[in-house]
Amino acid sequence: MAQQVYTLLVEVGRKPGDGLPAGAIGAALVCYASGKDQDEAVRETVAILKQADLAPLEVQGYGSLAERLEQGHEVPDEERALMDRALAENSVIVAQMDPFYDEADRLGTGDDRP
Repeated sequence: MAQQVYTLLVEVGRKPGDGLPAGAIGAALVCYASGKDQDEAVRETVAILKQADLAPLEVQGYGSLAERLEQGHEVPDEERALMDRALAENSVIVAQMDPFYDEADRLGTGDDRP
């Protein structure tokens, strides 16, 4: 079976040495991962993220490029280029990282709320 690239959204928690910003409680990562099927892409992505001292909690798969196009997703050229790179390198590309913050801490209300 030929390798394909799958789009994955990975939620990570905190772990010492994870490199996430101070104050973050976790993050969401958009990854492009190659694999013979989506299950393999998920396993490889989780393994790579653990090696990078991240703590994967949940992975949501959005399918291959063809599957995404069938579903009506718009896939810009920049995203396709990253997918091509993941396929050529048989790798996992982390394309975006959005940290999560505790809403109470962000609003400055923390534990000292009345």
